[in-house]
Amino acid sequence: MMQRRALITLLGGAAAAWPLAARGQQKERMRRVGVLMNLAAQDGEGQTRVGTFLSALSELGWIDRRNVSIDICWGAGDGGRLRQCAAELVALAPDVILAGSAAATGPLLEETRTIPIVFVQTPDPVGAGYVASLAHPGGNATGFTQFEYGIGGKWLELLKAVQPSLGRVMVLRDLDPTGFGQFGAIQLAAKAFGTEVSPSGVRDAHEIESAITEFAQSSNGGLIVTGNAPAAVYRDLIVMLTAQHRLPAIYPFSYFAKSGGLLSYGPNTIEPYRRASGYVDRILKGEKPSDLPVQAPTKYDLVINLKTAKALGLQIPDKLLALADEAIE
Repeated sequence: MMQRRALITLLGGAAAAWPLAARGQQKERMRRVGVLMNLAAQDGEGQTRVGTFLSALSELGWIDRRNVSIDICWGAGDGGRLRQCAAELVALAPDVILAGSAAATGPLLEETRTIPIVFVQTPDPVGAGYVASLAHPGGNATGFTQFEYGIGGKWLELLKAVQPSLGRVMVLRDLDPTGFGQFGAIQLAAKAFGTEVSPSGVRDAHEIESAITEFAQSSNGGLIVTGNAPAAVYRDLIVMLTAQHRLPAIYPFSYFAKSGGLLSYGPNTIEPYRRASGYVDRILKGEKPSDLPVQAPTKYDLVINLKTAKALGLQIPDKLLALADEAIE
């Protein structure tokens, strides 16, 4: 659950000899920053994200346990735990909270409309009601979007390029409004590719396994995994099931492909945490989230796992290989 990092002040006899200026510096108010992550505490991707955020904060002068106290809560992809984490963090009355995904942002905004929130990995903050507009958020939240819904069409295009005979695609999505929006974009693109698409909303490992196993009973199928908390938490299970059922699949982030997934196309998942530290710094120095515009990704990466392609008996087209940012042998 939550990791509380408290400042430990060591007082000794030598303190009486400190210069007055030094004593004044010691009285600087300790600031507090909350972090709500949708991944599990032991998840390597999650640890890298948080580590990047903390490192970037320190470069801006905010040192954990020196002038800022960091409280981290890990939701592990569980809706109930995320809501509990949100309540616990808000109860600590931090100066600002970092929300690690849309799954974390929603519960936090249900708990507070006053404490500043900086979100990352959030697809549609306007549609979800988190901000009034990207340019002028207007409330207590701002941050960094994940991608536009239109990327769903690109996922289908790439999957079709790898498996031209693809006739059926299951879209593994979240059950929140974000999942519905992403599916709508994929459904629209499917008409142009003559592909039948069907949604599958999932919340846990059991639902993921049941959905993929049932879908794999028919031929000419493929899988699109959208950006959602359950898929991120159970990515190893998804990759294992697609290999077991010989399903070509495309994923939203490179860590899926690096875990054995066939294809991934999407933005860097670490850089937003570095950029978010800048917004947290500005808020700690007095700026308001309502005045900080929501920013979008600046680059999307295509990663192809050639080892997985070979195992599935797929030949990656040369044109697609030429476009890849990374090819995993």
